[in-house]
Order: sequence, then C-alpha cells, then structure tokens
Amino acid sequence: NVDKGGVISLPEEISFEAGTFVEPLGCALRGQRRIGLQPGDSVLVLGSGLAGLLNIKLARALGAGRIAATDVQPFRLQAALDSGAQAAIDARSDSVVERALAANDGHGFEHVIVCTAASGTFPQALRGVISGGNVLLYAFSRPSTEIPLDLHEYFRKAITLRSTYGASPLDLKQAVNMLRFGTVEVEDLITHRLSLAETGLGFSLVAGGSESLKVIIEPGR
Repeated sequence: NVDKGGVISLPEEISFEAGTFVEPLGCALRGQRRIGLQPGDSVLVLGSGLAGLLNIKLARALGAGRIAATDVQPFRLQAALDSGAQAAIDARSDSVVERALAANDGHGFEHVIVCTAASGTFPQALRGVISGGNVLLYAFSRPSTEIPLDLHEYFRKAITLRSTYGASPLDLKQAVNMLRFGTVEVEDLITHRLSLAETGLGFSLVAGGSESLKVIIEPGR
C-alpha cells in the first residue's frame, strides 16, 4: 500500500540498474543480521552465484575477516575473488571442505552461508563451521529433497542453524543507503544488458550460470 509506506523511493544517486539490487541486497542484510556477523568474523560462502556474491560483498563491507567461497563454475570463482573473498575453491573437489579450512589457517569458520541448492552442500556446511558457529540457510534444496543431518555432529559442535527468506522494509532501506553511498558496489555484477526481445536468452544465460551473473533487460534497448 503506497499510502502506508509500501514503496521505497529510489534516490537520484542510484541508477535503475543498481536499483535492481535493492531487494537481493536487503535479503543478504537480513540474513547476516540474523547470524550476528561481527567485524573480524570468518565467513565461508557455499555457492558463488549472485546471492553468494552479494553475501561476500556485504560481509566485506561489514568488516568480516577471512572470507572463502566455493562454486563449480570457474567464472563464478573468479567473481568471488573479485567481490572480496580471499579464497575461491572448486566445489567439485572431494576435498572442498579441507581446502576451505586450510584457507582459514586450518580453523572452522564462524559463519557458513549456504547459497546453493546443491544437495551435498549442507553436510559441507556442518563440517566447515567452527564449534559454536552459525550455519545460515540462505538458499536451500528443492522441496521434498532429503538432506542427511548428523545430529551427533550438530549437537557436539553446538551449531546454531538459521534460515532466512525475504527482506523487511528496514532491510530494504538499509540496502538503499548502502548502494547510495557506495558501501556495496554492484555494477560489476551486471554481465549482460539485453533488449526485451532477448528476454529468452537472458533466462537461458541465468539458468546456465557458466558465463553470467546479473542479466538486465532494457525494454527501450
């Protein structure tokens, strides 16, 4: 409802292209607030699609310490490094968790953010998090997918498991300010600008994920 403040105005300093990131950045803000990310905390992001990259950029902006990321696409692994991760690890490796821990001086991560629906990722998150740490389900497997959960490991490590979905008006307003004042830069995540007639191609690029991040459709192009 517009009269009740249901619309947030876009400041002149933010382009329409950057404005398309307000909602996803707001979602990342909500998730990282739920796990209480603090300056200096180590973060492992599993999955370096657009959601993972925004979480990397936000964690860096909030002062995180060591940030590592995983993905199966070399293009996205490089994007993770460009977005602020100090280490990017091929998730197809059998030793992906061990390599991630090695990138954090052999220690578990205080926060593990799951940003992929790949079914094998959740066990990796439990193994990668430090005792007493947080696992955030930012993206997750499709409904009815069975995911193994080692309750002994969960109990022994005193893990806090949280989920997050969507963004509140406060999160969206904070996202607007972060974009407005350059706290989080997003233009480098736009890989394609297509015309309305090329919308089908845009969906194919996003579904493939091997050479695209954010695809913008420009109706007047």
